[in-house]
Amino acid sequence: MSHPDPGLVDVRLLADHPLAESGASSLRMVAPGAVTAGRFGLVEYRLAAHSPGAAPHYHRTFSESFYVLSGSLTLYAGGRWQPYGPGDLAIAHERGVHGFRNDSDEPASFLILFTPGIARETFFAEMAEMRRSGRRPGPEEMTAFYARHDQVMVDED
Repeated sequence: MSHPDPGLVDVRLLADHPLAESGASSLRMVAPGAVTAGRFGLVEYRLAAHSPGAAPHYHRTFSESFYVLSGSLTLYAGGRWQPYGPGDLAIAHERGVHGFRNDSDEPASFLILFTPGIARETFFAEMAEMRRSGRRPGPEEMTAFYARHDQVMVDED
């Protein structure tokens, strides 16, 4: 029996270093696109109770999938906010308007899978630095920031 080339298997252990922490909220890049040869990226997100996450937006060049590990995550999809629980999966395809937040009294933990594996860690690192520094960019600077990271903000319907 022939076996595939052993070089096709790439096992890596990544350090657990949150890129952002705010109170009980944190995130880490489990598998950045650089590790997956750009095929996908995986983020683990822990969102504190009653925390905003991301306002409604869409991406032109990549999709995001949300898999809830624990707690209750409120996702924006189809023009409305609705709760999702452990084991639920929501997929936001390219140009699909989505957002997330935690409306519950308990923390929520979830994974975000994005495909292809663009350098999304840069977006999260820059956002974390803004929060850490307390810097509040104006609307024009935020529009440019979002444009650099393929994130188009939209108003809720």
